[in-house]
Amino acid sequence: MIDISKLKKWDMADHIKTPEDVIAYLDAALEDNDPELLASVLGCVARSEGMSKIARDTGLSREGLYRSLSETGKPTADTLFKVFAALGIRLHATIDTPSKAKREAIAA
Repeated sequence: MIDISKLKKWDMADHIKTPEDVIAYLDAALEDNDPELLASVLGCVARSEGMSKIARDTGLSREGLYRSLSETGKPTADTLFKVFAALGIRLHATIDTPSKAKREAIAA
């Protein structure tokens, strides 16, 4: 029988290996339009890079980053942008394919 107390806790940060992994994970989180999920995913990506390095690069405390970028964290926009910059990630906006009604309202 397996002693589950000896099993290592699964952490997504251990499975983010490439820049493509980072972008795919962040894109999936952004599609949900859930700020708490985005903060948690960004925290996971930051852990995969090394939270101490991200703290140094952002000028923020490691402990503060762990708190802000958790499932219950509420990071400020300033924190998010600093972490994105430290990770070498640039955000850009795109237009979602609007419905016909929205296109007509925009054109008017």
